[in-house]
Amino acid sequence: MASVGPSAASTQPALPSGPAVFKTIPYAFILPEILCGTWVWILVAATSVSLPLLQGWVMYVSLTSCLISLLLLLSYLLGFHGNSENWKVLDSLYHGATAILYMSAAVLQANATINSEFNPNGPLNYQLNSAASFFAFLTTFLYILHAFSIYYQ
Repeated sequence: MASVGPSAASTQPALPSGPAVFKTIPYAFILPEILCGTWVWILVAATSVSLPLLQGWVMYVSLTSCLISLLLLLSYLLGFHGNSENWKVLDSLYHGATAILYMSAAVLQANATINSEFNPNGPLNYQLNSAASFFAFLTTFLYILHAFSIYYQ
C-alpha cells in the first residue's frame, strides 16, 4: 500500500515566503511589474490628457494592477499563502487576466501616442506618451511571462 504522508506532499514545490520571493521565478516578476506599471501611471499623469476616455482606462488599469500586485507581493512576503495550491491558481488567473487588461491599455496608450504626435502642445507630450506606451507593453509582457511561467514550475 502506498502511504500518503510527508513524502507525497514534498513532491510539490513550496511557495516562497519572505525574501525568497525575489529569487524565485515567476514570483520575482511581481516587483518589476509593480515598478513598470507605476511608470505607466506616472507618465500618463504627467501628460496633458487629450483623450480622457482612452488614457483614463490606461490610468485605471495601471493603478489598479499596481495596488493588487502590491497586495499579492505583501501576501507572499508575509507567507499568507500557507503553501496552498489554490494560491498558484489565484496567481495564474490574476496575472493572466491582468495581462489581457494591460494589453488593451497598452494599445489604447499607443493610440493616444499617435494622436499626440501632431498635437500643438509640443513634443514633450509625445515623448511622455511614447515612454508610457513602451512601459505599458513591457508591463504587459511581464504579466504574460508571470502567468505562463506558473505552469513550468
